[in-house]
Amino acid sequence: MKREDYISWDDYFMGVAQLSALRSKDPVTQVGACIVNQKKRIVGIGYNGFPIGLDDDVYPWGKEGDFVDTKYPYVVHAEPNAILNSTVTLDNASLYVTLFPCHECAKLIIQSGIKEIVYHENKYQDKASVQASMRMLRDAGVTMRQIKPLKVTLNAT
Repeated sequence: MKREDYISWDDYFMGVAQLSALRSKDPVTQVGACIVNQKKRIVGIGYNGFPIGLDDDVYPWGKEGDFVDTKYPYVVHAEPNAILNSTVTLDNASLYVTLFPCHECAKLIIQSGIKEIVYHENKYQDKASVQASMRMLRDAGVTMRQIKPLKVTLNAT
């Protein structure tokens, strides 16, 4: 008889996004993303970090100070990294992401053809960036839903 306590697809894909977030070297905010096609196959993953080739020991991780002395002009968000890491069309795909996308990521999500966003938290929901993001996503017909993923412990017997 098969196990009945296996995890759902949502928990599985959000778990991959959470695992991806652990690759981020950002000391404050670690975000992971996992793109899934309609056949429930992972077609892209990403996390927030500096572009390839930039030394993360040289570029700033701070949030305060002059713009060029903060992380903001340099960090690539998890969502565009997942989109760029994909080698297939993303039409009608789902994006699992640990933090709700900002307005810049929303534009890329819409342009890539992704039609669903499944997110874990939206701690910046009152910020203008996320409000603009939600407006664009809604108007583009992208569905959005929040899930609370499981805390999983492995039973390797």
